[in-house]
Amino acid sequence: MAEKPLNALSFEAARNLANTVKTAPIYGALTPRWLTKVLEFKGLENGVFRVNRVVEGDTPLDVLCGHDLKKSTIPVGFIDYETKPREYALNSISAIINVDTRIADLYGKPYDQVEEQLNLAIESLKERQESQIINNDEYGLLKNVPASQRIATRNGRPMPDDLDELLTKVWKSPSFFLAHPRAIAAFERECTRRGVPPTTINIAGGTFITWRGVPLIPTDKLFVDGLKKPKSQSGKTSILLVRTGEANRGVIGLYQTGLASERSRGLSVRFRGINDNGVASYLLSLYCSTAILADDAIAALDEVEVGDYYDYSK
Repeated sequence: MAEKPLNALSFEAARNLANTVKTAPIYGALTPRWLTKVLEFKGLENGVFRVNRVVEGDTPLDVLCGHDLKKSTIPVGFIDYETKPREYALNSISAIINVDTRIADLYGKPYDQVEEQLNLAIESLKERQESQIINNDEYGLLKNVPASQRIATRNGRPMPDDLDELLTKVWKSPSFFLAHPRAIAAFERECTRRGVPPTTINIAGGTFITWRGVPLIPTDKLFVDGLKKPKSQSGKTSILLVRTGEANRGVIGLYQTGLASERSRGLSVRFRGINDNGVASYLLSLYCSTAILADDAIAALDEVEVGDYYDYSK
């Protein structure tokens, strides 16, 4: 039996009189960018940072341990410096955003069209910044790990023994491991198989697993087989261990201070004007780099396989 038509106002007609609750634009490619939250940053005035290192020797300086100066001579010497210290120049990440002023005028409520465009562009620049901190050829962490600080996994899978070996490379106050989420998941599987589940810790508003008290920070900028989102179940990547902080002679991020129209750390937004067609233009610039103050401030575990699984039913 056919239903009788409803003798009432329809949903479609009623919606024409109703207000719709809307979200601001949601950019699905954005990530938490934990690395820039846990890495210590230092501001620069002139865009260049020079790392003055002491020339390494077996001991920093020969000294006398004793109190009878009649029987011994106090050693004489000095501590030499590198004559050609490394300098880090800030890298610029830039973009130009255009907004039709008519659209900004007519469709500016409830969200400011200019601000939403700028906010999404800023987030994109910050995503690029994290990628450059890790992968840039000149200053990226992955490319600048000293050869003496690189090790490979024993069997491909990232086992607790491998992370312990990594800790021997950065044993002076290690701050955090850095790994792709799939590498962290692979490590968790190894811990589960051995009955040693990692503990967790809360940092910068996030919850992370730890190994030997050192948190594992996730980032998709440490690629698997060169990809942020690998298509294959298997794949290889690297895990980094970092000590951060200038006082710790660790790894630090660098940025420019005192920028005109500064929006956030090292990032400025400049209005470029309106053209004859009524299009407003904005220049976004973000200046960044990283510096490794000592060789033992960073280490890498390479050839990490992320695609091995276990059948616990057997």
